[in-house]
Amino acid sequence: MIAQEPSAAVPSPVVAAVVVLAAGQGTRMRSSVPKVLHTLGGRSLLGHVLAAAEPLGAGTTVVVVGSGRDQVEQHLAQIAPTALAVVQEQQLGSGHAAEVALAAVPDLDGAVLVVNGDSPLLTSATLTALVAAHDAAGSVFTVLTAEVDDPTGLGRIVRDERGAPQAIVEERDATDEQRAIREVNAGVYVANAGTLRRVLAGLGTGNAQGEQYLTDALAPLVGAAPRPRPSAPTTPTTSSAATTGSSSPRAAARSTTACSGT
Repeated sequence: MIAQEPSAAVPSPVVAAVVVLAAGQGTRMRSSVPKVLHTLGGRSLLGHVLAAAEPLGAGTTVVVVGSGRDQVEQHLAQIAPTALAVVQEQQLGSGHAAEVALAAVPDLDGAVLVVNGDSPLLTSATLTALVAAHDAAGSVFTVLTAEVDDPTGLGRIVRDERGAPQAIVEERDATDEQRAIREVNAGVYVANAGTLRRVLAGLGTGNAQGEQYLTDALAPLVGAAPRPRPSAPTTPTTSSAATTGSSSPRAAARSTTACSGT
């Protein structure tokens, strides 16, 4: 399913909440500054993500903080004072971070957008199209994906013989065959809050990093879906640059180049 950029005449889809995962240490950045506070084009990485999600009109915005949380919370109070900062005391993985976020809003119901806090090139159009595609499909879990020339370091989208998504496999856990896949996870998801709570509660840590991966939420949902209609479609973005995170100085440089259009 390919999400088209919405027409200006069509109201933007609305999500109940936006969850931004901003607790990572960002050790590959080789800086004492928390990863999401590095700047691009005069705005923090976290600021770019929050600005892209703002048109969705979420009733609640939750930002999961951890490493450098005092600095991140201070910055958040300046750029998004109504956002709720939730502390992930131990960085046990993206799945655990999302679980911590949902635990802070126990009465939340409806669609939730979950996005990594270090994705400064995501646009409002891409996020709006993703949510619209999720709604149109009646899905419970939708993943933004991209086709890239060099998928090194990124989670691969594994599909079955019918082309239906089956799993997201992180590079450290991938086979040689899976590493050859060029369709990758963009780190943006839309899910029904109740379904996401249930799946996150069952995540294990049987992977190379010993963490609870949010990406592992896809496989059990696909396995439970009635065939032939999958309950967890993927939605390709129209631009692979939109998926560029800034997990290292090299990645940050790529983001800067893409942002400047050079």
